[in-house]
Amino acid sequence: MGLLERLGLGGRARDPDETETVRRIARELEKLPPERARFVAAFAYVLGRVARADRKVTEDEIARMTDLVARVGGLPGSQAALAVEIARVQGELFAGTEDFLVTRQLRDLAGAEDKRRLLACLFAVAAADGTVTTDEEAVVREIAEELGLTHRDYVAARAIYRDQRAVLRGFPREGGPVRGDSRGEGTPD
Repeated sequence: MGLLERLGLGGRARDPDETETVRRIARELEKLPPERARFVAAFAYVLGRVARADRKVTEDEIARMTDLVARVGGLPGSQAALAVEIARVQGELFAGTEDFLVTRQLRDLAGAEDKRRLLACLFAVAAADGTVTTDEEAVVREIAEELGLTHRDYVAARAIYRDQRAVLRGFPREGGPVRGDSRGEGTPD
């Protein structure tokens, strides 16, 4: 195999069902049925896309991803932690080439309700450190589109995390009481 083929740039076109990222994580999840292992692998990777959105993956985000992968995948914590770590490292190494391919594979593996639950999980990872940044929101929106979800699905999932959205910090809730400060500016109660 030539250098270009090893880098995924030459030879045959890459099949989205054969991404190295998903295969590597799925091998670590051998006890699961193959289809389920591929779903968990892609799920962990896509969660990592959101964690990487602001160019730093925090311990809180890793803990949230591990918890979500354990719950969604029905995995013991150690296996979930391993899947998240592999997904995180693979994401750092191959983000540009794998992001869309892995998300497309997840789209093909997940049903409509799974995709909406995934969207909620993406926002949960973004909010793990207390703030959903605009970079994280942009990545979640991109993933939602790649999964074939509607704008309405995106807005519904985002609404749950309204108070953590960086773009809205300092703005009062609609219809909520506002009190004035000494400069005449309102602050939410």
